Amino acid sequence: MNEKNYSEITPYIRKLAKLSNESNAIHADMYVEHDVKRGLRDLNGKGVVAGLTEVSNIKAKNTDANGNEIPCEGELYYRGVNIKDITQGFLSEDRHGFEESIFLLLFSKLPTRQELADFKAVLSEYRSLPPSFVRDMILKAPGKNMMNILSRSVLALYAYDENPDDISIENVLRQSLQLIAQFPLLSAYGYQSYQHYHNDKSLFIHYPKSEYDTAENLLYVLREHGEFTPLEAKVLDLALVLHAEHGGGNNSSFTTHVVTSSGTDTYAAISAALGSLKGPRHGGANVKVVEMFDDMKASVNVKDKGQIKDYLVKLLDKQAFDQAGLVYGIGHAVYSKSDPRADILHQSAKLLSREKGMEEEFELYETVADLAPQLIAEKRKMYKGVSVNVDFYSGLVYKMLNLPHEIYTPIFAIARIAGWSAHRIEELQNAGKIIRPAYINVKQTVAYEKISDRK
Repeated sequence: MNEKNYSEITPYIRKLAKLSNESNAIHADMYVEHDVKRGLRDLNGKGVVAGLTEVSNIKAKNTDANGNEIPCEGELYYRGVNIKDITQGFLSEDRHGFEESIFLLLFSKLPTRQELADFKAVLSEYRSLPPSFVRDMILKAPGKNMMNILSRSVLALYAYDENPDDISIENVLRQSLQLIAQFPLLSAYGYQSYQHYHNDKSLFIHYPKSEYDTAENLLYVLREHGEFTPLEAKVLDLALVLHAEHGGGNNSSFTTHVVTSSGTDTYAAISAALGSLKGPRHGGANVKVVEMFDDMKASVNVKDKGQIKDYLVKLLDKQAFDQAGLVYGIGHAVYSKSDPRADILHQSAKLLSREKGMEEEFELYETVADLAPQLIAEKRKMYKGVSVNVDFYSGLVYKMLNLPHEIYTPIFAIARIAGWSAHRIEELQNAGKIIRPAYINVKQTVAYEKISDRK
């Protein structure tokens, strides 16, 4: 008996899709008429205020004496501490900073030396998975998309938790720390399982080392021989710090607040956030950056600045790459003059390019970073400036680390689980109402007809 192809688009489904497209369409003018901010943002990119948070703050504008908002160099604060000060602090001491940043985001204070050591010890203790879980949920059921595998694994961990539905702060904090510690393993093992079963790659499972931190363990469990250089671990750790949090209004963090407000369990809330992050408009952008550059190198002579410029124009005119009209990695919903995360990662990417012998690749990225904002400003009706965002350099960093494309967005999740956890706990601690915004109905009322009267 042949299995049914559930992914087939039949003529009847096409007919229904056509009916849907013809019957269900809200004209763009209606959003203006009803003063609806699409994407919960105005034309200047300013978000509609939906809540209060202490977790982080993004600054992209200053206000002059007349109350006018003026774009400024971007700033990002974790619990009131400037991200540039955080990164300069641990880099100047030649140490990693992700665990310190997690502590700051969760507890609103920088840890003492002893507090940081104790916190790292707890994460190390939690940095393991039940052998039966690895066997039954990851190795026996490999999947193509690592974000879906990660989401499925998080939901499955609910069954391994003896107290999954308790939303007391103590229990949610315990669950959060476990997930923060386990995300690198879930991501790496999921990728290795898929490669083994679908691409005939050798299967290897490295158990995490207690002496390694998050960045080191991620490189260790991903690589067949578990080897990495100090600079590789340092740059990956920096990328994790920069992706750990970015305000309550970004799509996945807002999803965390929305779902948490319903009173659901931690596993359901984090799985929902993962579903949001999977989207190419959110966490998938760094993959698009690398793919765009690969297409550019295959299409034009990248040593010729004029040809690079022509290619970027074709991108904007929807005549190149994926015909989306975007230069991936350029522009941000909030920042205009600069993204501080990109500024910070830029220097480390440059150092890594020297270690990897990829200086020419880095110079190509620099050329695009110089040309693209000006071309976008000329081609688009801009309400604010555009600049390189963090995805522009993170994609390059992951490529230089020889990490597979499939793991790029999971790395984003490995970092952002820290921010999601902070926002979930904040939503629970403030005991707010269930989040339920309003939608205006613009469909006219029609009379019901009996089926015998319908044409």
